[in-house]
Amino acid sequence: MKPDGYSTAYLRYGRTLVKSGVSGLRSGRESHLHGQPLSAILTQSARASLSLATIGACAGVLRFYANGRRDRLPKTIAWSMLGSAIGFCAGFAWKTRELTGSMGRSSLKQMGAVRDQHWLERHPIDYA
Repeated sequence: MKPDGYSTAYLRYGRTLVKSGVSGLRSGRESHLHGQPLSAILTQSARASLSLATIGACAGVLRFYANGRRDRLPKTIAWSMLGSAIGFCAGFAWKTRELTGSMGRSSLKQMGAVRDQHWLERHPIDYA
């Protein structure tokens, strides 16, 4: 089955929209980092998030002491690992929120420009 021109045009528009979004992510990243490498920022954020991971692990261990039965060590370890993962993810998301916001705003701005251009192609304005 051969695609018609209508669906091909929308596939082309979707591809253009995705490319503009990725380009916006890159430009937002570069505008926020000001020449610093991304790995340095991510490493710094990960190190700062380790304290919240430790707090989450301690919260999981508290289950062991709060429960009267002490024979549930595997579940306690699992809860501790889950608390650690949640704490790390929350800390990492908080530390990188400005970078993520900059990338998102830039991506939405460029995608909006492509959407506006697409709308104008479909609905030409005749001033005459």
